Amino acid sequence: MQITALRRITAIGGGHGLGRVLSTLAFMKHKLVGVVATTDNGGATGLLRASHHTIAWGDIRNCLSQLVEQPLAADVLNFRFEGETSLAGHNLGNLLLYTLDQVSARPLDGIQLLSRLLNVNTRLLPMSECPTDLVATTAEDIQCHGEILIDRLEHMPKALSLSGEAHATPEAVRHLYNSDLIILGPGSFLTSVLPPLLVKDIAVALRKTRGKVVFIDNLVHEKGPAGTLSVTEKLAFLEQHIGQCVVDLVLSNHHDPQLQIPRLGGLTADSDVHYRHDPDVLLQRLNAAVETLFKQTA
Repeated sequence: MQITALRRITAIGGGHGLGRVLSTLAFMKHKLVGVVATTDNGGATGLLRASHHTIAWGDIRNCLSQLVEQPLAADVLNFRFEGETSLAGHNLGNLLLYTLDQVSARPLDGIQLLSRLLNVNTRLLPMSECPTDLVATTAEDIQCHGEILIDRLEHMPKALSLSGEAHATPEAVRHLYNSDLIILGPGSFLTSVLPPLLVKDIAVALRKTRGKVVFIDNLVHEKGPAGTLSVTEKLAFLEQHIGQCVVDLVLSNHHDPQLQIPRLGGLTADSDVHYRHDPDVLLQRLNAAVETLFKQTA
């Protein structure tokens, strides 16, 4: 079986990793859905969140910029203001999304409007439409608030959570229940992969869905505390926060003798950026994963 035979795919994550998966599978069009992390508090997104009570738009904008077919449109979305002005440091795509949110009934409406204007067929759904921040609890029971500080931790936190009431976007939950394939990662493990999984209804959907779950590991060990984890340790941390083991197969070049589920390697890097997956090879390996998983249930 090939990916094209699947009825629906949901990819979960944030930043460049999710954007690469979505752009690789963009030919699936309306059958493909991205559930995007909205907890970033750094860079241009952090500037906007510091002055306005809003979700983090940066990862959504990043995904849109990788899905548009016109390079100029991607450049416009990623344009960053500079100089001695009040807009210095802000990103045009983030400001567009925030503005559309202000004139829409809900954040999702603004995202859909910009997607239509950019002729992007893949549906992007924020993990939550409620502003929330990532919170880490260290081994010493100290709480660390915000992705910037969490990325600077020297050791893995004991647990992660979200601040306030972060309700799942209903459409995201519905798509998870109806998906044949669910993809987690790649990307920063603690600050891109984990945040959507901390939303209660998303975790419940992952436990109950009949869809197969694939975890895509990073090509290189990331900087920060998660960079020291083996694949098995990452899956254990996922299980701790989701409530049960939900991953059926791992795509990873990193051998792990303790791993107890199927692993497929053979991933290669993009010719331009050594830590981003080559899209052609990524599609090939995802097809191999689908073949392996659905052959088991045939």
